[in-house]
Amino acid sequence: MVGVGFMAFGVYLLADLRELADVLVWLGAAVVLHDGVVVPLVLAVGAVVGRGVVRGALVVAGAVTVVASPVLLRPGRTANPSVLPLDYGRNWVLAMVAVGVVAGVWSGVRWLRRGRRDGAQ
Repeated sequence: MVGVGFMAFGVYLLADLRELADVLVWLGAAVVLHDGVVVPLVLAVGAVVGRGVVRGALVVAGAVTVVASPVLLRPGRTANPSVLPLDYGRNWVLAMVAVGVVAGVWSGVRWLRRGRRDGAQ
């Protein structure tokens, strides 16, 4: 019921919006971008890479990149230093390194377990 209440409030805010056409264009563009670009790209990379940890790491890296893209692509410095004050490029690189390290460790553990299992037979 709480979720339905929040959705009703969102519809109320949307109905009061003066630039409804702009919002509809933005939502339409988001659907086209997702279904026309992101999904085919993820499916193509997944087909090339195969199954497993590497595919998962690429999906996570892609999702983090899409979420971070507004601050990564923002214009230069602003007059107000408190607006987007962090080094987002560096933080994105650190996140990609973390995804790579976790995927590498996970793959190594799976490889070691498989080797033990094969050696025990």
